[in-house]
Amino acid sequence: MNARSIEQKNLGWAERPFPELVRLSWPITVSTLSYSAMTLVDTLLVSRLGPAELAGVGLGGTAAFVLLCFSFGLLRGAKTLVAQAVGAGQPGEVHAHRGAAVAAALGIGGLTLFGGQILASVLPLLSASPAAGRAAGEYLAVRSLGAPLALLYVALREVRYGSGDARRPMVATVLANAVNIVLAYVFVFVLGRGVAGAALATVIAHGVEAGVLVVAERGALGLLSFGRRHVAELFRVGLPTGLQFTLEVGAFAMLAALLARMPEREMAAHQIALQVIHFSFLPAFAVGEAASVLAGQAVGAARDGLVRTVARAAGLVAGAYTLACTLVLALAAPLIAAGFTGEPGLAAVAVRLLHVAAVFQVADGLNVVARGTLRGAGDVRMPAVVGVLTSWVFTPPLTWLLGYRMGLGALGGWLGLCAEILVGAVILWWRLERQGWLPAAAASRQALRAHAREPVPVPGALEVSGEVA
Repeated sequence: MNARSIEQKNLGWAERPFPELVRLSWPITVSTLSYSAMTLVDTLLVSRLGPAELAGVGLGGTAAFVLLCFSFGLLRGAKTLVAQAVGAGQPGEVHAHRGAAVAAALGIGGLTLFGGQILASVLPLLSASPAAGRAAGEYLAVRSLGAPLALLYVALREVRYGSGDARRPMVATVLANAVNIVLAYVFVFVLGRGVAGAALATVIAHGVEAGVLVVAERGALGLLSFGRRHVAELFRVGLPTGLQFTLEVGAFAMLAALLARMPEREMAAHQIALQVIHFSFLPAFAVGEAASVLAGQAVGAARDGLVRTVARAAGLVAGAYTLACTLVLALAAPLIAAGFTGEPGLAAVAVRLLHVAAVFQVADGLNVVARGTLRGAGDVRMPAVVGVLTSWVFTPPLTWLLGYRMGLGALGGWLGLCAEILVGAVILWWRLERQGWLPAAAASRQALRAHAREPVPVPGALEVSGEVA
């Protein structure tokens, strides 16, 4: 097989990365809404039961996410490993990495289920009222039953992403959310199961998500194909991201805790601004995920020169979108805030936060693109270290200093968030452009080569020899 045919087989997008980025990005944008959309539906329906039930679902949903966030990050490693194997033309390794990801998801999901039951018994002690505490515990006790199903879906989704398929996970997500809406209404209002009914609907929806992808794989989950090496590689690549997700969530929770001690309008304005910037962050995040897939495939195919090409293309896509969001936030912040509240004081605080968000929109998009590209190249530790350090060095301390000591309120916290994003983006793009990821890419290829049944491309071989033996 000559070099050109290998390139066409593994990297058909190499000459035109923009269409491939868009093809992967828009379904991922839809898919990323899955977990939060399910909790949102529960919240909206349960809000009609009363404030205690609403508070309970809010606390229980947050606890469920905290329990799962490490696993979400860990399983991201499957996407990188699969993408690199696809680029190297090793379908057997793709199958084995799928098996390792599924086994890890089911094993950790079982532990999460058990941990959720323990935490559910503790939540009533953390709530502001006994009624809200009981609702939170009841909700989490049922919701955590779906942890193995939720993580099975995530594992199969990441493998699909790494293989270049973003549409089937999107279909699974859309179907699951439709099922969740219908069942939540039936369980909560028709059968009168309250918060437990809302949680049960979400568990079943997770089963639908996972089931769609299991069917798509025709039941071939690879559980008999992987070995210890594949599990070790999943943890090697995914562990830094899992730890990063956990610690970043901790820093953001600290921000929320500090704002909660300020006047109510500060926290309310924070929530308004967060809901608004989801519309800018999630599409940019999806572009970063797509860049991760393409970078991984490029590394596997020994086309390291494409990594920066992919990063720059993704940066342009995310940058253009977030620039448009910047203009909207800068010019229409008062109108946006008015859509959430008619209270002038709250609206004024929300406008200030939205203007700060306008400052960091482009940097936020570039930040997630750089993270995704570096992870795809196998450089997983640097994005994790930068993410953890910037989140803890800037956001909580500046929230305390500027928000409390200088009296800026929520604005101080968002200025800290702005600093975190700007500094992180600069550092990660510096590493990208200086090619600090090359040793990690070489190590990833060496691991592929050591266990390859077919030859793995070597950097420069395509250009120098014209053939790969």
